[in-house]
Amino acid sequence: MSDQTIRSLGATLTDAGVEFGVTSKRAERIELCVFDAEGKKEILRLPFTRDGDEHRLLVKGAKHGMRYGLRAHGAYDPDQGLWFDPSKLLIDPYAKELDRPFQYDPRLGIVGEDTQDLMPKAIVTRDVAVAPAKPLFQPGGLIYEVAVKPFTMLHPDVPAKQRGTIAALAHPSVIAYLKRLRIDAVELMPITAWIDERHLPPLGLTNGWGYNPVGFMALDPRLVPGGVKELRETVAALHAEGIGVILDLVFNHTGESDRHGPTLSLRGLDNPNYFRSLPDQPGTLVNDTGTGNTVACDQPATRRLIIDSLRHFVQHTGIDGFRFDLATVIGRGGNGFDPHGMTLRTMLADEVLRDRILIAEPWDIGPGGYQLGNFPASILEWNDRARDDLRRFWRGDAGIGDLATILAGSSSIFGRDGRAQTRSVNFLAAHDGFTLMDLVSYENKHNEANGENNRDGHNENYSWNNGIEGKTDDQSILNKRRADIEAMLSTLFATRGTIMLTAGDEGGRSQQGNNNAYCQDNAITWMDWATLDEELIGHTAWLAGLRRRFSAFADMDFFKGDGDVLWFSASGEPMSVPDWEAPDAGILGMAVRTEDRSNGRSTRLAMLFNRSTEELCAALPTSERGGWSQLTVSGEMPAGEHIAIPARSACFFVES
Repeated sequence: MSDQTIRSLGATLTDAGVEFGVTSKRAERIELCVFDAEGKKEILRLPFTRDGDEHRLLVKGAKHGMRYGLRAHGAYDPDQGLWFDPSKLLIDPYAKELDRPFQYDPRLGIVGEDTQDLMPKAIVTRDVAVAPAKPLFQPGGLIYEVAVKPFTMLHPDVPAKQRGTIAALAHPSVIAYLKRLRIDAVELMPITAWIDERHLPPLGLTNGWGYNPVGFMALDPRLVPGGVKELRETVAALHAEGIGVILDLVFNHTGESDRHGPTLSLRGLDNPNYFRSLPDQPGTLVNDTGTGNTVACDQPATRRLIIDSLRHFVQHTGIDGFRFDLATVIGRGGNGFDPHGMTLRTMLADEVLRDRILIAEPWDIGPGGYQLGNFPASILEWNDRARDDLRRFWRGDAGIGDLATILAGSSSIFGRDGRAQTRSVNFLAAHDGFTLMDLVSYENKHNEANGENNRDGHNENYSWNNGIEGKTDDQSILNKRRADIEAMLSTLFATRGTIMLTAGDEGGRSQQGNNNAYCQDNAITWMDWATLDEELIGHTAWLAGLRRRFSAFADMDFFKGDGDVLWFSASGEPMSVPDWEAPDAGILGMAVRTEDRSNGRSTRLAMLFNRSTEELCAALPTSERGGWSQLTVSGEMPAGEHIAIPARSACFFVES
């Protein structure tokens, strides 16, 4: 390895000062702009020295906290994919902290318009290493998807100045809530710096989710005002309570968008080096993401930026793992998706990253973009088929065989290449789409508040409203909705593999039918702690306790059919072919061998799922121990020979 390949990029503090390194093949020259302590006045401009594709500069005597930006000179020819414009102040791709958030302004995309006054300034940081440790989270656990601001903004116990920030997650009341739910890891929706899409400011809206990044490492000051130190201390506080932290990162596109978008960082430094364009049309950006551009993850400079970003979060904040948005892009090359592509291989082989938890959203909208089940063996995958089939089962338009497949870990997807373990991340709802309460309260999306005449968002949500569309005071409808949520949560927690719950779904949080609420940084998405359904929360906490108690749920191995699982009908007898094929079957039974961790004994756990609108009578398989006990929120009770299974419910039994 040459000296050039191992020299740090970005801003590196040394005994002599600060050494800067930037990669650009095509820039004619790059300049460093140094600003005053307020980041408003430029006080110094220095040229970099070219060293191959790298540009380097040592600023002697410079210290931690210095604010800076970059300017790149070269040809401005968008038809050739070149956006060099020295009037544009650029963010260092390796910046770790910024002095203020991005705010969209049309001037950011107008050639020749100086943007120094509009742009945040990067801050030179001093890296502080955390002690190496294995990830707390392990496959098979419970992930809790959290949007930091909506989750904490209205929390009554969190001090006002901490609400909406990463530090709020370390508050004792928040940690106590996470522990009550027995959360194994929080998955933080994007916390790196982002910018609003250009259509939002005229509508009076802002991006509240962060899936429009500018910096891959730079933390957004709105969520992490204390910078890397705040993130590191919050991770440590969660780790001290046994809770891991997973970062949701966006490496598939940037907020620089299409050719009419702003020039903020990578585009202005070397667009062809960082973004994918059509082979014979360098000015036409590929849009495999639906956001205007697509990061060229197979390019060496981009690959290094991605790997260095991941290493930074592990080494300097202690992050347990990562979830990759539209992850197919990371494996894309000139010939499409390749699970053995260099970027994925480098990630999996890296000595810092190889033991981290990695989770893929295994699709994008490009050709061949749907890759569920095709990622490398050590990468977990969001399973949208499980999501949809779980919904369709409880809505009534999917067969019981579809449910059994999900309960067993989706071997038809993740075992089709001969693998013996599932990699499925099972979920009912995520940030993108209906909340769980809205899933049972709305037949149709209601995104009018987004300003796009309800055209945005998914049209097919496999949802139902239980008789009335939206909000109601009808107690009978409310009872039906709660029963449906409890049944679906029970089913999710009974699935084999890793499971994910989105914050607030355990308490009936609603977004008023909005299934694309990324631009609603307001009460539509903010979690109202005062109105959460305590009964639902208690049910979820109980389910999490069952999942911790019985080993079968978190077991990643597929069933072998050697007595480890029994599928049975309402009669208690093994399922027959006609039972599986019955179109109106209301009940499915499942009994699995498991360790009861409460006493260390091997036993069987049985589950009965009744999706009909009527109470049904069912029997359990003949006990090998003499009997069964039903597990309920209020405790255990002996189960008789014939059991009444309430309408729209899932019931659990342990062999006694």
